[in-house]
Amino acid sequence: MSALTRWKIAAAGFLLQMTLGSVYAWSVFKAPLTARFHWASPDVTFAFTVAIFILGLAAFAGGFWMKRVGPRVVATLGGFLYGLGVFLASFSSHGLGWLYLTFGLIGGVGLGFGYIVPVAVLLRWFPDRRGFITGLAVCGFGAGALVTAPLAEQLILDFGVLHAFALLGLGFLILGSLSGSQLADPPAHFRPAGWSPSPQLARQRTSHPWALYDALATWQWWALWLLLFLNTTAGISLISEEAPVFAELTHATALIAATMVGIASIGNAAGRFFWAGVSDLITRRWTFVLLFAVQILLFWLLPHAASPWSVALVAFLILMCYGGGFGTMPAFAADYFGDTHVGSIYGLMLTAWGTASAFGPMLTATLHDRSGSYRGSLRLMVMLMAVSTLLPLLLRAPVPRQSANPRRAAQPLDISDIDL
Repeated sequence: MSALTRWKIAAAGFLLQMTLGSVYAWSVFKAPLTARFHWASPDVTFAFTVAIFILGLAAFAGGFWMKRVGPRVVATLGGFLYGLGVFLASFSSHGLGWLYLTFGLIGGVGLGFGYIVPVAVLLRWFPDRRGFITGLAVCGFGAGALVTAPLAEQLILDFGVLHAFALLGLGFLILGSLSGSQLADPPAHFRPAGWSPSPQLARQRTSHPWALYDALATWQWWALWLLLFLNTTAGISLISEEAPVFAELTHATALIAATMVGIASIGNAAGRFFWAGVSDLITRRWTFVLLFAVQILLFWLLPHAASPWSVALVAFLILMCYGGGFGTMPAFAADYFGDTHVGSIYGLMLTAWGTASAFGPMLTATLHDRSGSYRGSLRLMVMLMAVSTLLPLLLRAPVPRQSANPRRAAQPLDISDIDL
């Protein structure tokens, strides 16, 4: 198998993730939609919340389905559905319900199907560089808004918000479907030529192909879910209110605050690649210890930063940690449970993302409404990160239980094997 083949598949996975990552540019559409239809701001934001929540559920379903039909079908459909959802959102003059159905539900299903496939496939193509390759793949998701946001802004100015949805949706449909169609699994038991895991690396990884049913019976799966939930809660609490937080802390104009948002968003993409690479060197467990410990300092510093550039820098580093969780966790799950069923095991774990996306912003908004300031929620994140630091210190790799049934021991149960 040519070494070039796996890098071509990695490039296709990156492009698919970058297409799907355009969902992070949602804030660009928020003001034009509220202005045109006089909808309440929280009602418009709820479309984004629905999309991210559905992403987690659809990633779980896509991980199962991928075992039956292969990654190409699921990824291609994911790219198609996301583009279709964005395109159909151009008919949102029908009302908010239509926006929730199209961008939220249809687009969210596409996001979930498309997101899980590159992660699962590339883990199998790059057993020698798990952290690096998953970081590279999901870095594309973090970088999607960097390209889409200015493009969407210009399309809205030139053609209006609904026509912008239509044009972008067609583009996403084409790019997502084409890149998804290039994804495929490697041959069974694939290893890069000349590579074998070092003794240290072998100790970090399981040789047992855990099935979802068995993984859910371990406390470690739930601990990884909680790690992802806690890290996502902290980062997305800031993402959801970035511009007003920056305006409050620095008294900057709306234009300067928007520029600061753009600068900070680069950290989301960079962190996915950086921290995933770090995890290959110091293990996933210690990477999460560092992620939480660094955020204690950053969330404490943020309210004390006064200049726009210092606030943007601290926010950039916080979003690096936010993205770092997504870059590191797929490899963490594969280390503990193997890569055979990682699509369903990590896919279900992504429900932590959707849950945090509802919990974190709601908590931040509620505390702000009560106090009139974001400083209280930032102090709360300091305490949350301090407590979170203890969790990865307790983690140890799960030990497969011996089964009294030899057949079950040789062929662990996976729900995806059940005919529904």
